[in-house]
Amino acid sequence: MGVIRIGQTEVAYELRRTATASERRITVTPGHVEVLALTTDDDAAIDDFLNRKRQWLFNTLRELETKTAKRAVVPRFMTGSKIPYRGRMARLTVRRHDGAHVEIDYRNGFLVDLPSWVRDEDSDGIVATEIKLWLKRRVRRDVMEIASAYRKRFDLKPRAIRVADMKTGWGACGPSGTILINWTLVFAPKAVLEYVVVHELAHLKVRSHGPDFWAHLATLLPDYERPKGWLDVHQGALDAAFLDVVRPTL
Repeated sequence: MGVIRIGQTEVAYELRRTATASERRITVTPGHVEVLALTTDDDAAIDDFLNRKRQWLFNTLRELETKTAKRAVVPRFMTGSKIPYRGRMARLTVRRHDGAHVEIDYRNGFLVDLPSWVRDEDSDGIVATEIKLWLKRRVRRDVMEIASAYRKRFDLKPRAIRVADMKTGWGACGPSGTILINWTLVFAPKAVLEYVVVHELAHLKVRSHGPDFWAHLATLLPDYERPKGWLDVHQGALDAAFLDVVRPTL
């Protein structure tokens, strides 16, 4: 996976080379950007092509995001609501307390304590924001723990690992060895998050998605096909879960 920066947004893309196409092109679908390059293209030619298409890619992603948001259902963040977390729907309980700050915990479900100064009409947006922040912190911790374990076992040393708001893709490994992981993987089972992290770590050794890559990945994560299959089937639902959770804060 490659990454192109458009303003403050990082867009992950999959690069595919072909000997049969007569020109380069970019294909954008929900959750995925594919860049089709010629077999004769070097990195400089591909970078130049992407730079020329930067505005088109930005506009296309925004249009797709708008269309997706319009069909998303805005939930109510109140007691009894269900929040996606690690492959299941967790119950939300919202309470009032006399403390000064919003407090959030997870005990077989999300427990949010709101201080008395929060107005009823503001509680929905505040709870949504706090849950989003909690989820981001949790997935960041999980990613670092997974990466640390594999770094010790297999001597895989990325330059840096970041958990990011990625418009497309679940992960990316840049040319310098910086790895990006999409924070919305917090909605998937933890084994799926592990698969994506290890997938990107594997790119430190093998950059392509050819047979050598999948063979190398199997040495790191022998059962990778199971979480990969889960993600292939449920990635559309993960996108919906992401929209449902953050929609009230937009």
